[in-house]
Amino acid sequence: MELRHLAGFVAVAEELHFGRAAARLHMSQSPLSQQIRLLERDLGVDLFERSTRSVRLTAAGRAFLEPARDVLASASVARRAARTSGHGEVGQVSLGFAGVSSAVTLPVLTRAVAGRLPGIELALHGPQYSGETVGRIADGSLDLGFASVSGSRGVATRLVRRDPLMVAVADVHPFAERPSVALADLTDERFVAFPSGRGSEVRELAMRSCLEAGFSPGVVQEAPDSLSLLAMVGAGVGVALVVEAARTIRLDHVVFVPLEEPAPVLQVCLVWRHNDDSAILRAVLDVAEQALPTPTD
Repeated sequence: MELRHLAGFVAVAEELHFGRAAARLHMSQSPLSQQIRLLERDLGVDLFERSTRSVRLTAAGRAFLEPARDVLASASVARRAARTSGHGEVGQVSLGFAGVSSAVTLPVLTRAVAGRLPGIELALHGPQYSGETVGRIADGSLDLGFASVSGSRGVATRLVRRDPLMVAVADVHPFAERPSVALADLTDERFVAFPSGRGSEVRELAMRSCLEAGFSPGVVQEAPDSLSLLAMVGAGVGVALVVEAARTIRLDHVVFVPLEEPAPVLQVCLVWRHNDDSAILRAVLDVAEQALPTPTD
């Protein structure tokens, strides 16, 4: 069984067409058909049902597809490790991310690592709430993460972004036409918020800021993620306090209005275990320090 035969099988299984699969592999159809026949002979089963009009996977083909993909993926990792071993560290760093603030910082880091540390793979886990990300870093199930941190919790942190709160309202709401809104103006509003008790630092900051402004927000609906929360805002369920990065989610009927200065600010940090002396983690942190410098006031 050869890797090229597996690659041919996966291409045909995904395209369900020998001509398209051959074009995808930059080869002619006849050698590809021969590869599939050799693979079927080696396995002792038919992988495809062929007719003049269609190609379909057999039960054996369906069972073989995921293991074949796994083998090809492992071969790719091994090939990349061999090719890049002379350029520095090789390995994998698990990276958790929380909320829409990560949508701004995450691509910057992943692209920088790919460019400067080609032997290191960032395995992404998320999205999740900040408290969940920090907890998984502290217990060792994640190496690194983007999160907002209240207290040390046994982790090291470095500030990478300051994300001010804004109010999201439906486009028919009276506040939608205003240049800014004071927190106290929201006293009588119905609120949509992230769930309590899940470690959402955005919710914690929003609730605390409202209390400091003299009122307790009336939360009428909770949403598990930013997209759902903003969809509820657009539907007129209520207003929501969100971070500025939420503006990257573009939904019809939702308007983001700045809060009057000084607006509450979410501190977004890069987080890792303070006692983790992994060389590949340190290499990623060095790249992150250049790609995501600590913001100045």
